Amino acid sequence: MMETSHRTPTPEALRAQAVALRESGKSRMQIKEILGVRSNQALSELLKGTVPPESLFRPNAKDDLHRRARELRAQGWTYKEIATELGVSKSSVSLWVRDLPREGRLSYEEFRKRNDEGRRRYWEQERLTREAARQAVTDATARLVGRLAEREILMLGAMAYWCEGVKNKPYRRNDRVTFINSDPGLIRFFLRFLEVAGAAPEDLIFRVMIHESADVAAAHAFWQEITGADSTLFGSPTLKRHNPKTVRRNVAEGYHGCLRVDVRRSTWLYRQVEGWMKGMVDEAGRGSL
Repeated sequence: MMETSHRTPTPEALRAQAVALRESGKSRMQIKEILGVRSNQALSELLKGTVPPESLFRPNAKDDLHRRARELRAQGWTYKEIATELGVSKSSVSLWVRDLPREGRLSYEEFRKRNDEGRRRYWEQERLTREAARQAVTDATARLVGRLAEREILMLGAMAYWCEGVKNKPYRRNDRVTFINSDPGLIRFFLRFLEVAGAAPEDLIFRVMIHESADVAAAHAFWQEITGADSTLFGSPTLKRHNPKTVRRNVAEGYHGCLRVDVRRSTWLYRQVEGWMKGMVDEAGRGSL
């Protein structure tokens, strides 16, 4: 019996077989099994320079999304808008279109303008929201006060005077009540205090103190309405000379200057205010022990 010899194919023959199998549509795994090639590196050497047939390429399910993403980016869509439209992640969109310039991209100046406008609209609404919250707290707290008794008015009035009124100095005693303030509400409260304390309305003298560049006549009319006093009880206004170098902020229509209230023959009242304040301070001191 004649023996059959098994010859090992030459590298050239093996490469020719590998190329032929590849061109016939065989996969790399199939070629390795047919030729008995053990390593991927060896197979790559045999197939070096060859191109796989189109039949071996699997269609990419995201090719259409990729193409559509690039179309939308070219139209000026943002990453977020494209991701929402196609139902994919922003990272995928970035990978697909990051090499494309965005058509219609805003200039730096236009970007700053829109950004500033957005902040302005935000804070405009935020200020209204915060003001409403502040006002709600103020209104709720004011309702807790209720009606003040005359004793409470005297104590609070004495304290208001001690904070805002003209007081004696160690080197000069006047013992006279003079109160100056720009708050209409506090002026009304002080007049109520004077009424409860027993000051005669005809003993009150009012004087508007205001910058000479303001509307003095309008300020006079404003304080006359606030006090309800006759015009004969108002003295000549005290005008503060205008300094052009000073940047004043109280120049709006709501600026009415200050009102000075002098009480004639008020030595008795001034000494009572001193007594009320001493009593309240002493009582507060005893409560802290």
